[in-house]
Amino acid sequence: MSRLRAVVAALTLGVPFVATAADVTRVASSFEDEDPFGMFIDVGIEHSQRRTKIVREALPTTAGATRQYQGELWYRSYDTRLNLDVAFGIAQDVELSFGLPIVLLQDESWAFVSGTNPGNSTITNNFVRNNCGGSGAPCSLTSPEPLFNMPAQGFFETFRGGLGNARFGFAWSIFNQRKDETKPTWTVGLDYEAPTAKLLDPSFVTSKEDRGPVGDRVHKYTVSTALSRQIGLAEPYFRMHYTIPVRGPGAWTNCNNRNVDPQNLGHPQNCGAPGWERKETGIQAPHVAGVMFGSEFQVLDTPTRKFKLDLRAMSNYVSEGRYYNELSGPLRKLLATGDYIQIGGQFALTAQLSDFLSVRGSGMYLYNTDHVLTDEKIGRDVDGNGSVDITMNPSELNPNFDYRTDFVSRRFLATESKDFRLDVSATLRF
Repeated sequence: MSRLRAVVAALTLGVPFVATAADVTRVASSFEDEDPFGMFIDVGIEHSQRRTKIVREALPTTAGATRQYQGELWYRSYDTRLNLDVAFGIAQDVELSFGLPIVLLQDESWAFVSGTNPGNSTITNNFVRNNCGGSGAPCSLTSPEPLFNMPAQGFFETFRGGLGNARFGFAWSIFNQRKDETKPTWTVGLDYEAPTAKLLDPSFVTSKEDRGPVGDRVHKYTVSTALSRQIGLAEPYFRMHYTIPVRGPGAWTNCNNRNVDPQNLGHPQNCGAPGWERKETGIQAPHVAGVMFGSEFQVLDTPTRKFKLDLRAMSNYVSEGRYYNELSGPLRKLLATGDYIQIGGQFALTAQLSDFLSVRGSGMYLYNTDHVLTDEKIGRDVDGNGSVDITMNPSELNPNFDYRTDFVSRRFLATESKDFRLDVSATLRF
């Protein structure tokens, strides 16, 4: 009866009443009998954090022992942004959407873990040098040369911000439970993230007064499908998505930095040589695939207000690649990163204050499985003889390879990595 009263009140006041589907299957619809034009405007503040313990591997010192790991750094990142999105129906159950994030701050910090200090850290006590004498081979040092210098205050920081990448989307509800009770709501979508943000240069020294940009110059295409079905007061749902990255023109390559900090590259002479063009040495953004399932629960339903509780679980697979990761800031370059899995959940509460306005707040937690942060391959078979021989043929040595951090027993790994996110948004519906 409460739903019937809401419909009657809406028609009496001349207000379009919309019985929306679950958040993951929401689609703006136009040319409906009671609502010729449908549109959503979303404005929200999102704050996310990542906390990761960075360790470094070492070969066992005794026969039969397992590989050892030394704790080095705590990494913390803070990202606060304003999200602006608009979606409008172009047909019944078909929408186009546009979104633009404004990154207010994207700050990172690194500090030694408990028990590690400049006196015993392998970062400050580095005795390996890259590309000695231009030979492309490493050499040992008699006095240490730090991989990077920790400031006097004991922690390293970077500061970024600015306009993010614009997003364009298409969504279609193939089935809509509001129109056919025998079927669930089934939505398919395609989102395109355009590389509109200014290019992030990892070698640029940032400050709070001079923040660096956040762009990666990568096109990202996300295909998704979602199902939801209202059953009494609950509306369970399921969603799958897959993101395909495509490197765009002008994307960053570490070879851009070969004259700024040549020690970051094992053999910068190979930059631009046959087999080591920009597409081989530049960013290789990861593919991301994920699943999500959960349910919304109607906890209050009155003619003027509705409250919904949303509980969901999610998991994502992030493939290997070369991109800006938890150690790129101090090493000032893109790093070859191993694949990993994210597992977690989200809690959200939506208050529909009127037929036009709703407010949503949510909190999310994700655990990231352990993965390597510095894992460049030493070379590739450039001459096509079936093997990689960097001694006889130095042109096969990967210019990105760093003997100090990519060699087995010197690599860095991310452990105990966790993501947290809080966001509050308001939705205007027309």
